[in-house]
Amino acid sequence: MKLRIIQIDTFTDKVLGGNPAAVCPLDAWLDVGLMQAIAAENNLSETAFFVPSDQGGYALRWFTPNVEVGLCGHATLAAGEVVLSDLEPGAAAATFESKSGTLTVSRDGQNLMMDFPARPATPHTAPENLLAGLGIAPSEVLAGDDYIAVYESAAEVAALAPDLDCFCRIDRRGVVATAPGDDTGADYVLRFFAPKNAVPEDPVTGNVQTELAPYWAARLGKKRLDVRQLSARGGVMVCEDRGDRVAISGQCVRFLEGELSL
Repeated sequence: MKLRIIQIDTFTDKVLGGNPAAVCPLDAWLDVGLMQAIAAENNLSETAFFVPSDQGGYALRWFTPNVEVGLCGHATLAAGEVVLSDLEPGAAAATFESKSGTLTVSRDGQNLMMDFPARPATPHTAPENLLAGLGIAPSEVLAGDDYIAVYESAAEVAALAPDLDCFCRIDRRGVVATAPGDDTGADYVLRFFAPKNAVPEDPVTGNVQTELAPYWAARLGKKRLDVRQLSARGGVMVCEDRGDRVAISGQCVRFLEGELSL
């Protein structure tokens, strides 16, 4: 069996930057175990698989190297790039059905823009393993799908050297560290750690903006936000708080195209 695979660097305008995602367009679903094994072999933070949907558009699933996840931003952006560049080059948008509902990827100038459901986080008492893992106490802690540690400066976020073993013992998917953008040229910055899902530190993370954009929009008093992720590879995006939805926009660059032999 031969399967097409495309690896795309997302939330960047140059190869070897941003967050790489693998995309496998399929005619029909493979066995879940096989998709998981392919994702493990790729060893990227996520591999996206999609099939044509009977209702139009596509059905989309995402796998880390060790688990299927319910929502992924950068691999959705990459899947949208494949649809809009290769499968439907004349379309204005690609529509995906997923475990998180209907997601769209549309053209936004040089960027591609995702429309995701908002998932606002709420204030929460910091658990011991979170504080131990961070090493530097945050000024505020929120909880949603992830724990969100809010700091007062981008320098504090950049300086974090977390104990990932502690993060493996928390009761959330992962840990976000975030702060005002200061002199980075962004409205806010972040880093994201998800070692429970075999992602020690994510290079650039789209889906956590569904938690962060509502918070920073309220705190900064603005709806449209420039975002920078302070990982080693780095990445940038633009987010817009739209009430019960969050728009997340960024660029994509193809790194490789090939064929899987299974």
